[in-house]
Amino acid sequence: MSTGTAPARLHHEVLEWYAVSARDLPWRRPDATAWGIFVSEIMLQQTPVARVEPVWREWLSRWPSPSALAADSPGEAVRAWGRLGYPRRALRLHAAAVAMAEHHDGAVPATEAELLTLPGVGTYTAAAVATFAFGERTTVVDTNVRRVLARVVGGQEYAAPSPTRAELAVAAGLVPADPPRARTWSVAVMELGAIVCTARAPRCSDCPVADLCAWQLAGRPAHEGPARKGQAWEGTDRQLRGALLAVLRESADPVPRSALEALSDDEIQRERCLDSLVADGLVEPLPRDRFRLPASRQAS
Repeated sequence: MSTGTAPARLHHEVLEWYAVSARDLPWRRPDATAWGIFVSEIMLQQTPVARVEPVWREWLSRWPSPSALAADSPGEAVRAWGRLGYPRRALRLHAAAVAMAEHHDGAVPATEAELLTLPGVGTYTAAAVATFAFGERTTVVDTNVRRVLARVVGGQEYAAPSPTRAELAVAAGLVPADPPRARTWSVAVMELGAIVCTARAPRCSDCPVADLCAWQLAGRPAHEGPARKGQAWEGTDRQLRGALLAVLRESADPVPRSALEALSDDEIQRERCLDSLVADGLVEPLPRDRFRLPASRQAS
């Protein structure tokens, strides 16, 4: 994409498309709270919207503020996390809520710099919450944004495995100067990547900027890097960790080791997974060889 009028046209086309095509998601509505937006950003990491929305609603009903979650145990956060996957996010969310309660008067910090001081909050989450909750003009770059810009600007099917300085500079250079417009631009590009410019089956015929897309104009050249491999699940440590946590979530009382042993005949893998859950703070070992979800506050 060349400089000059192209960025302005790109903005116009993407924003016009978003105005009529955006999904109606509760954390995008005008009445969404900063806390609701914060929770959504943690939950949406590596997890589809369809799985997140019902859990998000349950969390906001049970814990409508950071202080409400901070007052409960981290084990309850893990229990309520259910099957969203990557359950350490539940501990990080709880730890962030404790920090908000103790250092920010029970409120979500309003700036990107302050958000970055919270435990478990990285560059993307800080930028996203600062933009979507508080309207701060900043650069929000997730996997979807990276893929859209790799194709539209770079002419490549996929972005590099990790963000490069050049890539981040391109993303920053495309953020509109007006903060409200910048906020909408950030979510609109993300949405375009999520529902049109997808990884496996991009719907180029439905793309509002197909005629500006360097990848499309070049004939959609195939990716030249290493083959992209799907993540295995069956029989993995991640699957077994999830099964162990499911047993603990479903029991209000401590669970004996024998109940966990019934989940797998592979003793080495089972003990490795249980040890890793304890090390991650997701499981608390008790006397008499029993286990439960963590009952006390923990940093993650």
